[in-house]
Amino acid sequence: MSAQDVEVVSRALEAWNSGVLDRIVAFTAEDFAGNVAPELSAEPDTYRGRAGIERYFRSFGEAFEQIRFEAEEIIDAGDAVVVAMRLTAVGKQTGIEVEQRNAGVWTVTAGKLARIDTYASLEDALKAAGVER
Repeated sequence: MSAQDVEVVSRALEAWNSGVLDRIVAFTAEDFAGNVAPELSAEPDTYRGRAGIERYFRSFGEAFEQIRFEAEEIIDAGDAVVVAMRLTAVGKQTGIEVEQRNAGVWTVTAGKLARIDTYASLEDALKAAGVER
C-alpha cells in the first residue's frame, strides 16, 4: 500500500459522503467491481462500473438519508487497503438512525478504486487480504 493509495481511499470516501455521483465515479476505474457480502445486505450483489455505482447509491438513497461512510481504521494489506468502516444513516420512512460496522478490502489500480470486497468483520477482511494481526 502506498500513501497514494490511502489518499485515493480517503478522497473516495469524501466523494461518497457528498452523494454526488460524478464525484464518486471520478475515483473509480471503468471496470470497478464492488461486492457486498450477504451478511451486510438483504440484497447482496456485485456492482460493476458506473451503472453499478449508480444502482448502489440509488438503492441507499431510496431508503435512507443522512448517509455517512466513516473509515475507522485503514490498514496496509500489501497490494490492497483494508478499511474498517462505520456506516450511519436515517431511515426515510421511519426516522430511525441505523449503524453498521463492516470492513472492506479496497484495491487501487492506477490511482482509481478498482475493487471493493466487503466483509461482516474486520477479522474476515484481514484474513481475505492475507494480513495477520
